[in-house]
Amino acid sequence: MKLRLDLTIYCATITQTGETQAIENPNEDPMPNYSWMNEEHHAFAESVARFFADEFEPNRTQWTDDGVIPRSFWKAAGELGMLGATIPETYGGLGLSRHFDTVSFLEQAKAGDSGWGHSVHNIAIHYILSFGTEDQKHQWLPKLASGEHVAAIAMTEPGTGSDLQAIKTTAIKDGNEYLINGAKTFITNGASADILVLVAKTDPASRAKGVSLLIIETRGLEGYSVGRKLKKLGMKRNDTAELNFSDVRVPQTALLGTEEGQGFYQLMQQLPWERLLLGYGALGAAQCALRVTLEYVRERKAFGNRVMDFQNTRFKLAEAATKIELLAAFLDQCLDELDRGTLTPERAAMAKWWGSQAQCDIIDECLQLHGGYGYMSEYLISELYADARVQKIYGGTNEIMKELIARSLDID
Repeated sequence: MKLRLDLTIYCATITQTGETQAIENPNEDPMPNYSWMNEEHHAFAESVARFFADEFEPNRTQWTDDGVIPRSFWKAAGELGMLGATIPETYGGLGLSRHFDTVSFLEQAKAGDSGWGHSVHNIAIHYILSFGTEDQKHQWLPKLASGEHVAAIAMTEPGTGSDLQAIKTTAIKDGNEYLINGAKTFITNGASADILVLVAKTDPASRAKGVSLLIIETRGLEGYSVGRKLKKLGMKRNDTAELNFSDVRVPQTALLGTEEGQGFYQLMQQLPWERLLLGYGALGAAQCALRVTLEYVRERKAFGNRVMDFQNTRFKLAEAATKIELLAAFLDQCLDELDRGTLTPERAAMAKWWGSQAQCDIIDECLQLHGGYGYMSEYLISELYADARVQKIYGGTNEIMKELIARSLDID
């Protein structure tokens, strides 16, 4: 497979004696130690970390100003194998476990980026992989694996947030087509998306049973338009946008799967993976914050001493390191449960809310240790701080996560 060839070339050098020496990982941290990572995972992590160091870091500022990640980066990630790691080889991927996707999201977050919408692209892939027909998988997955097409999930609407049963966008059968009308907002990758996983009502009179998912190809689609690219507190490299559908016609083969009314079930089936990914993104961002803060306090002096030498600094860093270890241990339990098919919605909700809360708490303390410089945009910690806030909102607000957990406890 391409990945196995790339890992030996991209991630390691072979000495004359035949021993493998790993290239230094620019995002390497002394902790935590993930028990599930074997040599192949570590090699992949080194490859992804080097990719971000070489391809992303030199362009960080420009892409922030542009408000979008260019197509060339998507295609380069596809060539490396990041986008199709868990897609079977039959559909153009590498056929690996979700651990490899987890590695990618960790390394992206450890590089200090949450603007590239790789996670949403990956979630869209898993909708098609889990519920699509064979024709649909062969039609869309290879282009998503290669980065030729970028995916988005058109779920949230101007009048609805977490209550997906109340969406107003409709997809009504008309002859051998669906006629789509409605609007979406806060759509990650919205302006770039070639493929949309659209959440719509095929039966407007019903709530959950009226929801279906459709796969929409946007290029040249009459009646489809991208509205405003939204200005945000953080995640400024992502082209988050509004989407509009006015008498859009798509073939009935756009329905994900073969049966209408399965959309809510399909969404609920994939939410544990989505929320676990958010937890790992939070973990990687917290690791990044700790790393850059350690670098800062070791060099910065106050009252003739390194900031690192003050007891308050050392205690705050010790607390952050401990929270990171605890979060990693819980997320790894959840990942193991996902592998075994036993990860429950409430456990995934715990991962999402606890991870995002820990992320925000750790980054806030790390910014404080930077003093006034932490408020300056030239320091990465300020970007991490702005990007972290939405973690407690998207993927289901943390209040919704707590409600899901509480319901699981309220059993006689």
